[in-house]
Amino acid sequence: MTRILIAGCGDIALRAALLLNKRYRLFGLARNAARFGTLRQAGIIPVPGDLDNARSLHRLAGLAHIVLHFAPPPGSGNHDSRTRNLLAALSRGALPGQLLYISTSGVYGDCGGAAVEETRPLKPQTTRAKLRADAERQIRRWAKLNGVNASILRVPGIYAADRLPLDRLRTGVAAIAHEEDSYTNHIHADDLARIVVAALRYAKPNRVYHASDDSQMKMGEYFDVVADAFGLPRPLRLPRAEAERTVSPALWSFMNESRRLTNERMKRELRVALRYPAVKDTLRQK
Repeated sequence: MTRILIAGCGDIALRAALLLNKRYRLFGLARNAARFGTLRQAGIIPVPGDLDNARSLHRLAGLAHIVLHFAPPPGSGNHDSRTRNLLAALSRGALPGQLLYISTSGVYGDCGGAAVEETRPLKPQTTRAKLRADAERQIRRWAKLNGVNASILRVPGIYAADRLPLDRLRTGVAAIAHEEDSYTNHIHADDLARIVVAALRYAKPNRVYHASDDSQMKMGEYFDVVADAFGLPRPLRLPRAEAERTVSPALWSFMNESRRLTNERMKRELRVALRYPAVKDTLRQK
């Protein structure tokens, strides 16, 4: 049976595992033994190890035919040491034939609301996005050197029933006035898991795909739709400069970048039919 190693066993990994565990033997890298039971329930065999500790990764050499790299980068620095440690560990044994990496649409930086295709040059502006761009470069270089089929999914804001900004709305988060607001992009967590499975089957070598839905929304519109769906007050709209002073730096890093991801390549090459094509429709049906 084909073996898959998952590095980064969070929500999306668990959703994908439910779609994969009947056809593949799944292994999940985990540094916290308290997570082992959760992984086993999803059909994942826990493998002790920590991407921040290169010496702990010796079990990964030659373990899997396919690697799903979902782990986030470290919180600081100029290079993604976790990706470096993972690739080094994989290089010590028989190489996997395929590696899939979940990156972020933040690697493009602010695009002024323009439509963005996968060929657009990267211009990351936040530390988080710069580290993701570094991970992408490492993976593509390593894959080309070793003849591994690497695919990159650039993912925007992930939502699901348990991944909505309800607490922010309840505490009175502000939004930017519509005429100054930024375009944002979304994908339902279940659709993202399905895109992962489709990429394992259909993705082309060293190819980038936008894992994004069809929504063309501004950030304030998204907040409004969520608020309406749950009977909460819509956020106050403020001029951009004033809004920046009222929200956290982490939230502002999302609100301040505007782009509209195209998803034609994903639909055409990965043969994906979205179950949740638009946030508005999904939340109206909750």
